[in-house]
Amino acid sequence: MTQSDQLLEALEGQARRREGRRAFFRAAVGAAAIGAGSFLVANRAAAQTLTDADVLNFALNLEYLEANFYSYAVFGTPIAATSVGGTGTPGAATGGRAVRFSDPIVAQHAREIALDEIAHVNFLRQQLGAAAVAQPAIDVGTAAGGGFSSAARAAGVITGADATFDPYASDENFLLGAFLFEDVGVTAYKGSVGLLTNKTYIDAAAGIHAAEAYHAAMIRTTLDQKGIDTPTLIANTEAISNARDRLDGSADIDQGIARVSSAAGDVANIAPTDANGIAFGRTAQQVLNIVYLNAAAVTAGGFFPAGVNGTIRSSALSA
Repeated sequence: MTQSDQLLEALEGQARRREGRRAFFRAAVGAAAIGAGSFLVANRAAAQTLTDADVLNFALNLEYLEANFYSYAVFGTPIAATSVGGTGTPGAATGGRAVRFSDPIVAQHAREIALDEIAHVNFLRQQLGAAAVAQPAIDVGTAAGGGFSSAARAAGVITGADATFDPYASDENFLLGAFLFEDVGVTAYKGSVGLLTNKTYIDAAAGIHAAEAYHAAMIRTTLDQKGIDTPTLIANTEAISNARDRLDGSADIDQGIARVSSAAGDVANIAPTDANGIAFGRTAQQVLNIVYLNAAAVTAGGFFPAGVNGTIRSSALSA
């Protein structure tokens, strides 16, 4: 059996497992409702102790991360110095560089997302005013112990303590790096918008959530198309998805882009949803588990070596 045959067989197995997982969801709507109720209760409890500014500042930390990754990839520089000041411990975004895109479509997508993410940073900072947190230290580099390489190692995309993953080395690597962030951004806004009380902020957060979902769909669609000729891309999205699920707890709230089988034929998996077609959400703590690359309750690590700024700083012990 050739390597390509093995990869195709693995992908077919993943598709069968995903179809079984969706069948499980359909058979367990009652249990899902209970889980959703628990999630809402947790959110309401958190809302009693968090202000809108706390929630927006948490989102701002994530936007700093995404904006700097895309800014490096497209422009070769971090975001402007005028967009990083504020309260808390300031830090620099380091390690990135420009991608030499070979596919003009990928380059166009990257430029659009970069401009959107930078606009998100500036918008949130404007809304928060003097309460905006400073950009924390952010690692978007390629060192063996850095965020990207550690994430790729946790997923099995690379192996060995000295192995590195460089999201700036090629179009395909860039897409995998973007895939790592975009799905997390969508679930973060889905999970946090319910904590807001000001209708203006709710509307703005919903708008950013929608933009992040568009971005994720762009990345997932492009990976899906390129995966036809390069099956390892599909397999790597599944590996990254599984790693995120291991970090954020036992609930299966993440999906790669492997296609699934149905009576009508193969079905694309561009939009990762539950059995009701609803996008997944994560608590702030689950999001921090992923960006800190740690399933324990910690306050720093991974892409934020000194932690994020603001009230919401700690991940939670994954159950």
